[in-house]
Amino acid sequence: MSRRLVLGVLVFGFVGAVAQAGKYEVDGVHSAVLFRIKHLDVSYSYGRFNRISGRIKFDETKPEKSKFEVEIEAESIDTGHAGRNKHLKGPDFFNVKEFSTIRFKSRKVEKTSENKYMVTGQLMMHGEKKDVSCELEHVGTKSTSRGDKIGFEGHIVVKRSDFGMNFMVGKGLGDEVNIWVSLEGTKK
Repeated sequence: MSRRLVLGVLVFGFVGAVAQAGKYEVDGVHSAVLFRIKHLDVSYSYGRFNRISGRIKFDETKPEKSKFEVEIEAESIDTGHAGRNKHLKGPDFFNVKEFSTIRFKSRKVEKTSENKYMVTGQLMMHGEKKDVSCELEHVGTKSTSRGDKIGFEGHIVVKRSDFGMNFMVGKGLGDEVNIWVSLEGTKK
């Protein structure tokens, strides 16, 4: 194999592995926010939010210039049980009439390892703002017939009492909530 061909293969391989820097709109149909909370210290209850939107600005070569913004409609909470959903939307929990949106806005993005980034920012929920960090995996980037796509996934644990949701803490419902976020974005 000639030197020129080897160099061309190496350069092409490197360029193909780097995600295009750009701005992406979160695709709410192909994104998910799932959660889990302990129930009666014997099991876990699961749920999701069905309406997610946001923006991603991602630069793999300069991750510090990247930004993540996610908005979740609290009203879209879905645990598979209408009565529980109604209770969660009420004043004991999310109080969606007063606090309709859950928001996350990043302030800092750092590469931690290959395809992994520590994203630090502010989570606003139930009228409270807290600094949180979440390691996101860059799952992939691809040009498709429906546009250029990018995907990330991460997991975070928050205490609901930090956000003023104290109903039944230590009395049947856990305080810690595990949250999984899977984002797919389409380049603007």
